[in-house]
Formats: sequence, structure tokens, C-alpha cells
Amino acid sequence: MTVPSNQDDANKNERTTYFNLPALDVSLAFPQATPASIFPPCTSDYYQFNDLLTPEEQAVRMRVRQSVEKEVAPIMAEYWEKAQFPFHIIPKLGALRIAGGTIKGYGCPGLSITGSAIATAELARVDASCSTFILVHSSLAMLTIALCGSEAQKQKYLPSLAELSTVACWALTEPDYGSDASALKTTATKVEGGWILDGQKRWIGNATFADVLIVFARNTATNQINGYIVKKNVPGLKATKIENKIGLRMVQNGDIILKQVFVPDEDRLPGVNSFQDTSKVLAVSRVMVAWQPIGISMGVFDMCHRYLKERKQFGAPLAAFQINQEKLVHMLGNVQAMILIGWRLCKLYETGKMTPGQASMGKAWITVKARETVALGRELLGGNGILSDFLVAKAFCDLEPIYTYEGTYDINSLVTGREITGFASFKPAALRQRSRL
Repeated sequence: MTVPSNQDDANKNERTTYFNLPALDVSLAFPQATPASIFPPCTSDYYQFNDLLTPEEQAVRMRVRQSVEKEVAPIMAEYWEKAQFPFHIIPKLGALRIAGGTIKGYGCPGLSITGSAIATAELARVDASCSTFILVHSSLAMLTIALCGSEAQKQKYLPSLAELSTVACWALTEPDYGSDASALKTTATKVEGGWILDGQKRWIGNATFADVLIVFARNTATNQINGYIVKKNVPGLKATKIENKIGLRMVQNGDIILKQVFVPDEDRLPGVNSFQDTSKVLAVSRVMVAWQPIGISMGVFDMCHRYLKERKQFGAPLAAFQINQEKLVHMLGNVQAMILIGWRLCKLYETGKMTPGQASMGKAWITVKARETVALGRELLGGNGILSDFLVAKAFCDLEPIYTYEGTYDINSLVTGREITGFASFKPAALRQRSRL
């Protein structure tokens, strides 16, 4: 055995010190391009979509854009990497007056659905996790109370939720039931003065820190789906964070376990008496979800547009090369088409003409085009395309859960397919035939 010399120990200590140095700031390590902490100007509205917005909608867009570029962009890579939520920005998001979206009264902003969609996109343009946080809180939980709650429930819960002084989550999905959500197993049993909830939920955004949980359970007497308002820290309720996600890492998705959780009668949502009653909430939220990939794609294009003009190779900016210009134009064309589909969905909803199939096709098609767009952006940034410092890698990963939640591409396609053909094809033919026997 060789005994190490004092010189070997010195070399080892030198190596340890050398390798334990903190990473260089990206602006020093790679000074040729500006990182996304200084967010690029918006260059993705090529067809001047802003002209289609009302002055109020334009004001919402600029208010959200300026705030998230200032408050969220500098910290998003750090918190995304740590998979932690930046709780200190919640008051700043509350000050934007967008929580509650289209809800009128009760301290809510009463935005048009287009205005609410634009706010969603502007959040997602900078950071998809913050956009998802607001979407779960506002377009799912708050909207359920507004559309399905009693007057007393609206007055009790909506004002503080609109201010973001309290936070909500929406618990439908279960470990065994994602796309087949109507088959959920969580039960609600009537007892004197209220209900006892037993079951498990999974993938619930905001679950680990929500003050108010909207929980869906099967009424053991009627076998129908009912809705309940559950408060945090109630006995029998446990929420734990899902670890090891590759996308929306700042969002605190949780597993929820309900064991003999008592919910008083006053917190049962009177407007949820079957699974179909959730559809009026999901119709709005599906439109909002469709605007998330629009915003993500806008941000990726904006980042790539600036990066290619700053980054030089072979003696010229990357933007000067033909193949890069073709990819940029491909991305830009996708963004314009996605925006116009999303805008038309909003107009159909505002006039009462939007169908479930139209909402589903919009969400499915837009997420597919967004996937294509961010993949092109990833190519354009080369090696830096895998660094969250330059937004594209983070956006690439964040888009994956959005492609899946609120209905996968396939399920949304089948919803539209059922509407245009009259045939439901969700279950395999063999199972449908067996159920008729």
C-alpha cells in the first residue's frame, strides 16, 4: 500500500477547493447572449393581434407583462431548479387583479374571457409555473365556487381568494383515475350535520399549501359526484408534495389523503350533483389552459429572436443564417395560428356558441403546435438550449405536463371526434359490447 505524501494531501486540498467554487454567473460565463432573467421584448405579435383587443384587455396585458418581467423573470430559473414555489411573489400576483378572472362581484375583477386568457398567456410567456398556480386557483377552484356554490359560500370565500390572501386548489384526479375522472373512488357519506370524506387524490396543484381545497367525491347514497369545500389542517387531511417532476417544477403538485374528513353541510357545493356539473367549469378552464402554450411559445420565440441576433458563429450572427431564419419563421407562423385559434375560442364562448368539442380541439391542437415550436427553439439555441437560464429548456419541460393535463391530446381529440361523428369511442369496443350484455 502506498502512503500518501504531504504533497499529495496538498494537491487533494487544492483540487477540493477548486471544484467547490460556485458556478459563474451566466452573464460572465457566456457574455455573448442575454439570459432570460432580463426578459426579451415581445416580438411575437407579428399579425398585430393586439389590435383585436379592447382597451381594457390591452391594459390587462401590459399590466401583467410588465409585472412578471420585473418580478418573476429574475428568480424563475433559481426556483425552478430548486422545485420550490416563490411564495414572496403571491402578494405581487394578487396586486395584478386577475385572480377570479371572469367572475363578477365578490371582489373579483370581472374580466372578459379574452382578458383572462391574455393574462394567462402573459404569465406563461415568462413562467408557466406561475401561470398554472393562478389557473388552478382561479379558473378551477374559484370558478367552481362562483358557478356551483351558494350565495353564502361566494360571500365567504371569494373575496379573500380574489386578493390571493388565501389560496385554493381543485382536487378531482385520483391515482387510478386520470382521463377516466368520472369513475373516481373518493366517497362522501352523509352524517349528522355534514359529510365524511374518504379517499385519495393525486397531481393536485397548490395542494401542499392551499387554504381551501375543492374536493370531488362520490355520494354513497346517490352514487353521483358531489363537490365539497375542505379547509386545510382539518383532522384526517394529509397533503404531500410529489417529487422528481421534470416540468412545472415550481408548482407544488400534491398527493392528498382523506381519512374520515368531516365537512359541514354548509361547505357542500349545492350546484355539483353529478359529474356533468363540472363541465361548465372545465369549459372555461380548458380555454385558459389553451392559452398557456400560446404564452409559452411567445416567450420562446421572443428569447430565440434576441439570442440569434446576439450570438455569433462563423463571423456572423446566428440570425443571418438561412436555416435559422426558416426555423424562426416556422415558429412565428405557429404562434400566429395558435393565437387566432385561442382568440376565436374566446369569442365563441362570449357569445354562448362554444361547444365542448371546440374547446377540446383548441386545447389539443394548440399544445401540439406549441410542442413543435419549443422543440425548434431548443434546436436554435444549441448547447444553451438545455440551460434554464435561457428559458427554452425550462419551457420545453414545462410544456410536457400542460400537453397532458386538462385532458391529454388523445382524450381531447376523442371529445371532438364524438361531437363531429356522434359516436363515443373512449372505451375499447370489446368493453362497450360486454357492458351491453
